[in-house]
Amino acid sequence: MNAELVINATQNGVDIALLQDKALVELHREHTNQQYAVGDIYLGRVRKLIPHLNAAFVDVGYEKDAFLHYLDLGPQFSSLNNFTLRTISGEQKSADLINFQMSPDIRKEGKIKDVLGLSNVIPVQVAKEPISQKGPRLTSELTLAGRYLVLVPFSNKVSLSSRITDEPERDRLRKLMHSIRPSNMGVIIRTQAEGTKVAELDQDLQELVKRWEEMYKNMRTARAPQRILGEIDKTSSVLRDLLTEDFTSIHVNDEKVASIVRDYLKSISPSQENIIKLHKTPDLFDLFNIHRQIKASFGKQVNLKSGAYLIVEHTEAMHVIDVNSGNRKNASVKDQEENALQTNVECAKEIARLLRLRDMGGIICIDFIDMQNRENQRQLHEALREHMKQDKAKHNVLPPSKFGVVEITRERVKPVTKVVTTEKCPSCDGKGKVEAPVLFTDELENSVRFLAEEGRYKHIRIVVHPMVEAYLKKGYFNNILKSWRKRHKIKIQVEASSSNEFLEYHFFDTEGEEINL
Repeated sequence: MNAELVINATQNGVDIALLQDKALVELHREHTNQQYAVGDIYLGRVRKLIPHLNAAFVDVGYEKDAFLHYLDLGPQFSSLNNFTLRTISGEQKSADLINFQMSPDIRKEGKIKDVLGLSNVIPVQVAKEPISQKGPRLTSELTLAGRYLVLVPFSNKVSLSSRITDEPERDRLRKLMHSIRPSNMGVIIRTQAEGTKVAELDQDLQELVKRWEEMYKNMRTARAPQRILGEIDKTSSVLRDLLTEDFTSIHVNDEKVASIVRDYLKSISPSQENIIKLHKTPDLFDLFNIHRQIKASFGKQVNLKSGAYLIVEHTEAMHVIDVNSGNRKNASVKDQEENALQTNVECAKEIARLLRLRDMGGIICIDFIDMQNRENQRQLHEALREHMKQDKAKHNVLPPSKFGVVEITRERVKPVTKVVTTEKCPSCDGKGKVEAPVLFTDELENSVRFLAEEGRYKHIRIVVHPMVEAYLKKGYFNNILKSWRKRHKIKIQVEASSSNEFLEYHFFDTEGEEINL
């Protein structure tokens, strides 16, 4: 798989797009005023205890108090709390935990009021960003993530990613980390660590220890509420989590950002430093056709090349996706059940991509096309699970119900990515909204392809708005209309009608009869 990273620096921050075989699969945005990112660590102050929820609200400087449940305190909260009090008072002379006296684990079935009191100052980490009307969700089980490892202070456990399945390799990594990890520092070994040399793992571990020391230094002089350790910038964190040997290029349009990326690559993967490519264009997303893909993927209706389409609806509690065959046609498939299976499997792949791209979390209900055959339902379930394997967010895919609905739960740690795909209507001076014109030609061509494949029409006439006609015929030797004729091997005539709305169109046959699509 060919993977590319496109880092587009703008006045408002940095936009990062991950492309796999030229298809957009992830979109990350880092704005200059962004706060409360997942992974940030704060020194917070307890504002309110809610015994019936067994939780507390903590002031971390956000407009609404953040939520901390008892189960998110972590078993070693007493040790962390003791370390914090000793650090603030000056008794804790270093970040080193070798000689630190660990406290017993708190009880799993305990009560929040037995552990916390009003105005207590505690370190907390953002587990979920503010979503809708809710403040951040917090945890006191602090973790520091690196490329290969995750450092867990006040623990002595070594855990491995379940995706590392080779037993000899699991044993090697487990024994290695037990031998090099600092005392009272637990480690989670990430999937990327599989097959990694000792020196690289040790370097990653030392970098995480340095970040722990940085947090300790900031905690000594901090006054709640205050951030004491920020997650690394979005560009570096994306590189840390996504960079693999599959990456062929990292495209950047800003010298300063390119320098940051180059320095980070030197520290984590020096052999890949030469894949950075600096461009002088002000908008890389335009150069790599990413804006078009964003417009096509973030609207209410998402069209597939085959003619099938998805309808995506968002509510406060869940997301609903409806699968439609549209004008999808496959001449080799005569059976309706087989056609439904092919359409569903194709849409399953696109849905898995959209969940990652739009970062849709919580409960997702997908209404696939009904299939009566149980074996076909099983194939659909397996196909969806297979495509979801690339998703790093925790998720669970249930088999289709008797109504053909598939339910997915997907971890939600930040607000769903929203992109406005409609544009101002040029016909009414911007008072209304229209579908993005950049996608309109795709819709037109899908209809042309459908009519060509159907075989009933050798010559069609399309009536469109004058501005659309000019766009389709722009360029005498090489224009969109000529490319359609060549690609679909059908005679196409385009006419303008000033009575048409901007994105209105009609198809006619040689007899002048309108073709209903």
